[in-house]
Amino acid sequence: MTEYAVRNPATGELVETFPTATDAEVAAAVDAAASAYASWGRTSTVADRAALLRRVAELHRERSAELSAAMVEEMGKPLEDAEGEVDFSAAIYEFYADNAERFLADEPIELGDGEGTAVIRRAPVGALLGIMPWNFPAYQVARFAAPNLALGNTIVLKHAPQCPRSAALLQQVFLDAGYPEGAYVNVYATNEQIADVIADPRIQGVSLTGSERAGAAVAEIAGRNLKKCVLELGGSDPFVVLGSDDLDATVAAAVSARMENTGQACNAGKRFVVVDDLYDDFVSRFTDALLAASPGSPLSSLAAAENLGRQVEEAVAGGATLATAGERDGAFYPTGVLSGIGTDNPAYRQELFGPVAMVFRATDEDDAVRIANDTPYGLGSYVFTADSAQAQRVADQIEAGMVFVNGVGLDAAELPFGGIKRSGFGRELGRYGMEEFVNKKLIRTVG
Repeated sequence: MTEYAVRNPATGELVETFPTATDAEVAAAVDAAASAYASWGRTSTVADRAALLRRVAELHRERSAELSAAMVEEMGKPLEDAEGEVDFSAAIYEFYADNAERFLADEPIELGDGEGTAVIRRAPVGALLGIMPWNFPAYQVARFAAPNLALGNTIVLKHAPQCPRSAALLQQVFLDAGYPEGAYVNVYATNEQIADVIADPRIQGVSLTGSERAGAAVAEIAGRNLKKCVLELGGSDPFVVLGSDDLDATVAAAVSARMENTGQACNAGKRFVVVDDLYDDFVSRFTDALLAASPGSPLSSLAAAENLGRQVEEAVAGGATLATAGERDGAFYPTGVLSGIGTDNPAYRQELFGPVAMVFRATDEDDAVRIANDTPYGLGSYVFTADSAQAQRVADQIEAGMVFVNGVGLDAAELPFGGIKRSGFGRELGRYGMEEFVNKKLIRTVG
């Protein structure tokens, strides 16, 4: 049975357990979400829904200390990162509160030769299922919940088993904000129970952020039941260095890109692809800076640290060279840089989820693009160059859902987030985040 428990990764201490939902409780959660859609989702006004979202944002900020502390204890997130995550989550709710009316306004269609009018009217579709990961317990929920609650969809939310306290705190935020029972309902369900929820005809779609394996399983069940899904899966984002007016600044950006959330972010820079004339200098400075930045926080669990250790050991056994800040200590994993990774190395096509970077030498721009795209993933990417024409040329060629030029940490509520290839499909955030689970209803009138 799935265990929902807070286990502090810094100490290994089992802090608190939460009861796994019974089948009856899971059924009641779906019943509540379906009922709330019928009684609230279809009848509430955009202004009413925006006001509720704004209150959710306020409560995130008022309860930042409590929410942040939960994340620190559940998955080892550095406190500063946790506080930033809560604030960003609040900004997402505010963004949809501010823009819901504009995003949901009727869209007239210019008719070719017919009389009358045609309009697209956006409407909710019903109850949705969200399956969320452990690495961003508040932010991931905000990305999914905010646009859909703005629409009038209702939500059944299954959080990661290691983040049950965050799940409970967020459930209380929505209740205290004034949402009716069932508009947002948390459930501590097993994978088997969730398969039944996806198949339930009242559930109109499912959004998952997680592993490829989980994404494939959810997509298979959703497909069999003709349900739309949005999947945000893994990433092995390239950080392409083609030129720089300030190499130290570029190195600092690279370290920041690799170290976000102790290296446990799907869209973190993971593969650093550097043109030949900059490679030696960049890698020397980058290695020194990354090893000096070895994290003071643990990875999310002992299992996560052990898995990363196995990947690194296999990479070295396959011919790679490792520069490291030290040895693993329980869930604490030191920073490291892997070089000399050939295409036959096990790590070449893997995602390293933790503070270890891979570096690659490219002969020129074309070779850098080839290496950047030689991955099964396609989530985000970074391009650094002082040549603006080169930046746009390379950005056009990168096979990813997102390209950030000469900057890191540029995510924003208004910017769509998502990938291609084995990184999943669909978009969250921005206007596009409201276009996934919506009925774009055509109303054609004559006479």
